[in-house]
Amino acid sequence: MESHISATEAARHLSDILNRVVYRREEFVIERRGEPVCRIVPAAPPRCTLADLSELLSSIPKPDPAFWDNVEALTKNQAPVPETSW
Repeated sequence: MESHISATEAARHLSDILNRVVYRREEFVIERRGEPVCRIVPAAPPRCTLADLSELLSSIPKPDPAFWDNVEALTKNQAPVPETSW
């Protein structure tokens, strides 16, 4: 839900408005002379979906066969991981 407030009210109560945005996830539309000029909303964390990852992976160049040969050689010569008591 969004609340409409005047620019004057926003300036007077900015700290309270920011707390309400952060802790209550409220949204505010700041108005000047009755016209909206900006919106204060909670910042969303960056999102990356599996579809985004799939699209990215399909857009990058495929490794050449020599790369896979190197990976296979490195993994064959890798020392085994020692067992732990866990």
